[in-house]
Amino acid sequence: METRLLQTFAALARTGSFTAAATELRLAQSTVTVQIKALEKALGTRLFDRLARGALLTEDGRRLLGPAEEVLEAESRLFAAAAEEGPVTGTVVVGAGETLCSAHLPVIVAALRELHPEVEVQLEPRGTSAALTGLRSGQLDLALLLEERVDHADIRAERIAAQPLDLLCAPGHRLADRTATWEELAKEDFFLHEQGCSYSDWLADQLQAVPGAHPRMTRFGSIEAARSCVTAGLGLTVLPHANASRALEEGRLTLVTGPPLPDVPIHLAHHRRRQPTRAARAVVQAVVRHFEQT
Repeated sequence: METRLLQTFAALARTGSFTAAATELRLAQSTVTVQIKALEKALGTRLFDRLARGALLTEDGRRLLGPAEEVLEAESRLFAAAAEEGPVTGTVVVGAGETLCSAHLPVIVAALRELHPEVEVQLEPRGTSAALTGLRSGQLDLALLLEERVDHADIRAERIAAQPLDLLCAPGHRLADRTATWEELAKEDFFLHEQGCSYSDWLADQLQAVPGAHPRMTRFGSIEAARSCVTAGLGLTVLPHANASRALEEGRLTLVTGPPLPDVPIHLAHHRRRQPTRAARAVVQAVVRHFEQT
């Protein structure tokens, strides 16, 4: 039996949709259908009920899903063991939000190339939800998550660092030279990273919690767009210090003195059932080393 059939089985069980499973596996929907039928024939049992709303695991399907995932995990360990000798090689796909992709990961990849030139790192900008989906589907090997907590049974996450936050405005802004309260901040215009960004969502919640306040907030899919609006003097933003340091040094932005801001934890995550390859372990070491030194 080919393990790709088990991968398709696990993906369809996870998504509950032939279309979604095909998208996740980058296959044609007809291929997913053929592979599931082939697996059902090989096992001698029906794994899914085909319903109008999607694919639902049968009782046998639920019973066999765990052993199928164990086989996939064993396969992963086998290939990892076979690659233990010789130079570290391979491709590692890392998902992370734009905040980390722009400020940290290029430096990490450059340092990694010095130590392991045959390791290729592919970066995929993804928010937390999309990164978790990528880990579960196998599209991502690792993910860096800016979240206070990462609590998922199938995801192993380790807190490796924390990012200090800066409240920012242009040097000519009226709040540049004074201390602001939450009440005063709630009257300002804010330009923030998109919804789902943990630190931007935290600030939005604080502003909206001010009694009687109706803060004006514009959300962008790009932190560069938000930063540019603030640099132009249109309002305020919050960013991790690493994403604001150059603009602060160049005098394009300045810090706003105000209520204390929490640090944002960084978690390094991978799927519990997937054994990291030597290349993935090398990337983990490079990531941890980078944040220890910053």
